[in-house]
Amino acid sequence: MYVIAGLGNPGEKYDKTRHNVGFEVIDVLSERFGIPVKTRKCKGRIGKGVIAGMDVILVKPQTFMNLSGECIRAVLDYYQVPVENLVVLCDDIHLVAGRLRIRKGGSDGGHHGLENIILHLRTNEFKRIRIGVGIQPEYMDRIRFVLSRFPEEEREVMESAYRRASDAAIVLFAEGVDRAMNLYNGKGSYEST
Repeated sequence: MYVIAGLGNPGEKYDKTRHNVGFEVIDVLSERFGIPVKTRKCKGRIGKGVIAGMDVILVKPQTFMNLSGECIRAVLDYYQVPVENLVVLCDDIHLVAGRLRIRKGGSDGGHHGLENIILHLRTNEFKRIRIGVGIQPEYMDRIRFVLSRFPEEEREVMESAYRRASDAAIVLFAEGVDRAMNLYNGKGSYEST
């Protein structure tokens, strides 16, 4: 069994913000594979289904971003899923809009959701797909930037990024992380279109 967790903040106030791109990718997977993500369990909303012949749990933590680890830990424990079968989807303010960066593990890179997951899992060795949401402007503080919505000219690029990130998550499990990195790292962005 595999767990794909998209990070974000619950509630309409945060819908479609840069910080919620993880939720957006989960929504794409949910729609593509007919897996409703509605069951309330383990401090999140989850959906169970099959993707590419694999049993998968889609997760949208409802703990707010900075406490995402509480939900992720609870899901892994409840379903007895090893950390190596987890992939986390989140925003990255150090990448141009639409660019993907896949990693086998590593630091949180200043992302508080990843920081909390590392704290709760007691390891940083889990796969993640970081989705570029644009470089934070110097004049804007981080919180204001990540809670802002995309300008119209970036929306199409982001929709494409959500589809590519959903494809990358499937490749991660079906063909391995190295294959996913080769296919998707650095691909796509507003800058390159």
